[in-house]
Amino acid sequence: MRLSIVFSIFLIMASSASAYEKAFTRTENGVIELKTLPAGRLLESTSSGDYFNQGNSLFMPLFRYISDHDISMTTPVEAQINPGKMYFWVAPDQVEKAKDDTDRVRVIDIPQRRVAAIGAKGSYSESNYEKAKAKLMDWVGKQEGLTILNEPYAVYWNGPFTPWFMKRFEVHVQLAEG
Repeated sequence: MRLSIVFSIFLIMASSASAYEKAFTRTENGVIELKTLPAGRLLESTSSGDYFNQGNSLFMPLFRYISDHDISMTTPVEAQINPGKMYFWVAPDQVEKAKDDTDRVRVIDIPQRRVAAIGAKGSYSESNYEKAKAKLMDWVGKQEGLTILNEPYAVYWNGPFTPWFMKRFEVHVQLAEG
């Protein structure tokens, strides 16, 4: 009985992530696709080290910023791996609340981007990221006419309280237009 209550709480917490506004459509698990991400305003937190060794040092400045500025949480969260950077999307109706940089958060406007994306599930670990990245880069390498513009990055859809087996993520690599 107690286990079923705990499991139910986890399911409720995990499903609450779907209540957040989504910046773009998630790529389904196991699918590789080309998609266009919208232009938008992002909040950026930066570190000097690798993303997977940062713990909460990237997340907490962003969380404090949205809390202090009364900005709604939006999914997904993007993460550049090395150097470690984390990005929160700002919903279009909230951009006026996100105008000023702080010592730990930079406000940036990005143009529309074309990416190759692979959807995956599981914990947000370095090994899961590397497996998905390898599959994506292998696929991109076999396509004619695709030009990679930068390093692949992670895209995380679920919050920290979502059980690992319910977490969804993507790996993206930005491509040249055309």
